[in-house]
Amino acid sequence: MSLASVLTRWKTSQDIGANIVEWRTLPAQPAQVASIPDDLSPDLAKAIQAQGIRELYTHQIEAWRLARQGVNFVVQTGTASGKTLCYNLPVLDRLIRDQNACALYLFPTKALAQDQLAKIQELLKEALHPNASESVKAAIYDGDTPTGNRSTIRSQVRLLISNPDMLHTGILPHHANWARFWLGLKYVVIDEMHMYRGVFGSHVANVIRRLKRVARFYGADPQFIFTSATIGNPMELAERLIEEPAVLIDQDGAAKGIKHFLIYNPPLIDPELGIRRSVIQEAVKIAEDLLLHQIQTVVFGRS
Repeated sequence: MSLASVLTRWKTSQDIGANIVEWRTLPAQPAQVASIPDDLSPDLAKAIQAQGIRELYTHQIEAWRLARQGVNFVVQTGTASGKTLCYNLPVLDRLIRDQNACALYLFPTKALAQDQLAKIQELLKEALHPNASESVKAAIYDGDTPTGNRSTIRSQVRLLISNPDMLHTGILPHHANWARFWLGLKYVVIDEMHMYRGVFGSHVANVIRRLKRVARFYGADPQFIFTSATIGNPMELAERLIEEPAVLIDQDGAAKGIKHFLIYNPPLIDPELGIRRSVIQEAVKIAEDLLLHQIQTVVFGRS
């Protein structure tokens, strides 16, 4: 059964449809694209074309433009909208052209860092000639980094991938050992910015404050690039984290399929007391229905 058929059945089903209190449908949206910028490194342009990318989404073009202007910015677009290219293109372009330039990527989890390193290395492999493949070294520096590799990373890596905790405990207190890196620091990329809220966000903001102070000591003034899931105040959060102005990119140029948003209220099992059936049990029931008809499904839970 197709997804459309399942949705039609849900609407008329007493077991499910009667408990759907809101159902909104957003129409499909075609991609909004533009040509790959003429000022992008030819090798990097060739690399993304080798990955099947012939044009860029409009929000990626806007990110490229702001990066070239040296403006701090936040990219808030949908899942799988190509946010990674919004920072990889300007950062790798600068690192390819300027042999002294360096960049710092901060991710909230080690798994994200590993995933992004693989993407970066794939792009660099396509972009750089074999004899120049070592010119832009990228590496992860976190708690899992073998002790024997750390000295080499400090002395050679120009694209450093880490997390706020390691920046706080393993990099900033030993900044003299990273002098070469600080001297060339041009970009700081903070992915999944929405994670840095509340008390934890306050801690991260203070770590960023220290980062900026150390960078200034070495004469660097890095540009900050953020990406975020959809939140109500992305620009305010970014500006509080770095204590500087930032520009928001939230016009998503990626193609979108039709979307259905359903709010489901579990049925009452005791009307007098207002007790409803378990949310978890109802979620399992709906997920089982989707799985039964082989419809790709993601279920999010608190743990």
